[in-house]
Amino acid sequence: MKPTKNILFIVFALIFSFESSVSQDKIYQKKSESMLCVGNHWTEEEGKSFLGQMRQSYTTSAAWKNRAKQIREHILKGAGLEKYPNKGPLNPIMGEKRVFDGYQVQNIAFESLPGVYVTGSLYTPINAKKNLPGILSVEGHWPKPDDYGRYRPEAQKRHASMARMGAMVWAYDIVGYGQLEEFGWVHKHPESLKLQLWNNIRGIDFLLMMGADPKKIAITGPSGGGTQTILLTAVDDRIAVSAPVVMVSAHFFGGCVCESGMPIHKSRNFQTNNVEIAALAAPRPLLLVSVGGDWTKNNPTVEYPHTKYIYNLLKKPNLVENVHLPKEFHGYDDNKRIAVYPFLAKHLGLDLRKAINPDGSLNEKMIVIENQKALYSFNDKHPFPATGIRKNDDVVWE
Repeated sequence: MKPTKNILFIVFALIFSFESSVSQDKIYQKKSESMLCVGNHWTEEEGKSFLGQMRQSYTTSAAWKNRAKQIREHILKGAGLEKYPNKGPLNPIMGEKRVFDGYQVQNIAFESLPGVYVTGSLYTPINAKKNLPGILSVEGHWPKPDDYGRYRPEAQKRHASMARMGAMVWAYDIVGYGQLEEFGWVHKHPESLKLQLWNNIRGIDFLLMMGADPKKIAITGPSGGGTQTILLTAVDDRIAVSAPVVMVSAHFFGGCVCESGMPIHKSRNFQTNNVEIAALAAPRPLLLVSVGGDWTKNNPTVEYPHTKYIYNLLKKPNLVENVHLPKEFHGYDDNKRIAVYPFLAKHLGLDLRKAINPDGSLNEKMIVIENQKALYSFNDKHPFPATGIRKNDDVVWE
C-alpha cells in the first residue's frame, strides 16, 4: 500500500471508530435515560445472563459481602432513605381484642412519621407468653373490592394460623390501601416505595414495642408483598427469617410504584435485580416460594441456584430453600401456606400442629373470616386523629 493510501486508510478507520463509539454511546444513553427497572425490564435470558456475569464477580464470601453492602446502600439511596428520618414515638391507637379459637385479633394504628398512620391488625395466641416470635405479614396488590389486600380470606387464614402456631403477627395495609384509601390516601404515588419501606421498618419497631422476641422477627408476603419482604430483609438485619412468595425473579422487577417506582435497582454505574436483593438475607434463613404460572417459573433452574451459590459462599447452604409448585399460579393459597408454615415453625420455634394436620392438610377450619370493616383501626370509639394526614403529598420527612 502506498503512503498516501495508507494515511487515508488510517484516517477513515479513525473516523469510523469515532462514529461507531458515538453511536454506541447514544444507544447506551437512550437505554439509561430512565434509572427505573419496571416490570419485565429484562427478558428471561437477559436476567439469567446478568446473574451469570455477577456470579463471576463474587467468588469468595468477602467479595459477596462487599457486593451486598453496595446493594444495600443503593437501595436506601434510591429510596430516599440514605439518611433515616427521626424515629418518633409510635403512639399506637389500640382497639378492643376479639377472641377466637386459639387466637385473638386487635386492630391497631401507629404513627410511622408524625401524622402518618399505619393501619393493621395484631394477631396473637390466646394466653400469649412474653417474647413471642414476631411476624410481619404484608400483602400484595389485590385491589378488587371482593378480593382486597389483607382482608382476603386466604390472608386472614394465614394471619390467624401463624398466631395459633405461637407467633405475634402484624398484618398491615400497604400505602393507600384499606381504611386510609377512604380518607384520601392513594397507592400509586411517586414516593410510595419510600414510605412503604419506612412503614415496614417501623413495623419491626412496633413488634418489638409489643414485646416480640428481637431474635425471632420474620416477614412474609406474596407478590408485591414479596417485594416488600425482600426489601426489608435487605436493609434491616433485625429480620431473622424471610419468606417471599411468588415474587423473586431474575427478569421481573415488580410492576408497581411501591416496588420499582424509585431507582433502587439501577444508577449510571450500578445494576442489580431482585435475586441479588433477596440474597441479602444470607446467611439468615430464606425460603423462596415459586410457581409455574407466573414470573417465578424459572426459580428451580435460575434464581434458586444463584441464591444457593451465595449461601454456599457463606457456608450456610442449608438455610436457603425453594418450594416450587409447577402447576400453581400467583397467590398465597393453600399449597403456598403448606410450604411456608413448616419453614417458619422450624426457624421460629412455632407449633406446626396448630396449622397443619398429621396428613399434611391445612388445619384452618376454626378460623373466622371477618368482614373488612371489622378489621379497620378507626371507628367511633377510636376516631382518626385530627392531626392525622389524609393525603400522601402532606407527608413531611424530617
